[in-house]
Amino acid sequence: MEIGLVGKPSVGKSTFFSAITMIDVPISDRPFTTIEPNVGVGYVRVEDLGVELGVQSNPRSGFILGKYRFVPVKIIDVAGLVPGAHEGRGLGNKFLNDLNQAEGLLHIIDLSGSTDEEGNFVGYGKYDPEKDILFLERELDFWYKDILERNRPKIEREIKAGKEPWEALYSVFSSLRVTEEVAREAMEKYDLNSEELPQFLRKKSKKIVIVGNKKDAPHAMENYDRLKDRWDIIPVSAEAELALRKAAKAGLIKYVYGESDFEIIGELNEKQREALERIRKIMPTNVQQALEHLVFDVLGYVAVFPAGSKLKDKQGRVLPDCFLMKKGSTVMDFAKTIHSDIAKGLLYGIDLRTKRRLAKDYVLKHRDAIELVSAGSRG
Repeated sequence: MEIGLVGKPSVGKSTFFSAITMIDVPISDRPFTTIEPNVGVGYVRVEDLGVELGVQSNPRSGFILGKYRFVPVKIIDVAGLVPGAHEGRGLGNKFLNDLNQAEGLLHIIDLSGSTDEEGNFVGYGKYDPEKDILFLERELDFWYKDILERNRPKIEREIKAGKEPWEALYSVFSSLRVTEEVAREAMEKYDLNSEELPQFLRKKSKKIVIVGNKKDAPHAMENYDRLKDRWDIIPVSAEAELALRKAAKAGLIKYVYGESDFEIIGELNEKQREALERIRKIMPTNVQQALEHLVFDVLGYVAVFPAGSKLKDKQGRVLPDCFLMKKGSTVMDFAKTIHSDIAKGLLYGIDLRTKRRLAKDYVLKHRDAIELVSAGSRG
């Protein structure tokens, strides 16, 4: 899974990326701080199975913090987007191509309305952030439309040669994560000349959550109250989250990412103490929540634990893995994710909690713990 961070310059996108990945990247208030995409790993929280079973988990990837297992998700922070990107303005075409494989987008906006459409500071409350929401959707729709128009002759040739219309459409848009199912649905609803076709494909293959950054700045929460009924928007403070994570890394505080408070455990000077107390007043920062809302609620992923009877792998790691599976995935899909040989000989799954046998087509639920029984494992 790949999540894209998008937005115009100077809205705090690089700060959000640094906070969610703890990777240092250039951060400034000038347009196009990011030119090449920054690629890193963010993490979503899943209540750890080890807590429930009374054992200490030892993840192969990710980490344990508090009662949570933090499961990795690939994050890509692309160049700042300005109106006209699909025509090549700013770093437009590069920006759009960098997003090809992103399944979901976190659109970072300046909730305080302090930056214009080019990312220049104009004063708090002087710009309507809803304009940025609309322009991003418009640019993405134009991008999909351009791809459709450029490939129209190819699609029409393939249909004429006997391909199903959905197959011809899929061959062009699969690189943008349009699935066969979406391509079929698109051609059932629209024809190739429909103005609504590109937008339908975009909405299905690039799900968006709006991240209203600078929630603690003047006018930010007024704008949030105005926009929250029209858009899927979460108010955040990326700067506050980054400060908390850096303080935790330095051993000054104990902080479980995403929680509403922290504990001071190190020696602080007066300036540090005052800064942390200011942050405490606006917690939670919602940076963690924004990523999790996109992954779990919007994209519909579920976290599943492989849990054999001994709970350990060959290296002795306890509950080493936790996989993010697409909504609707089955026990068989889970087996394929783990190893093709297991899937080949799969007989059934066993629910660790209830000991109930699960059919190969059982649909996985969030935090399922499953032992896979295959012909090979039975010996």
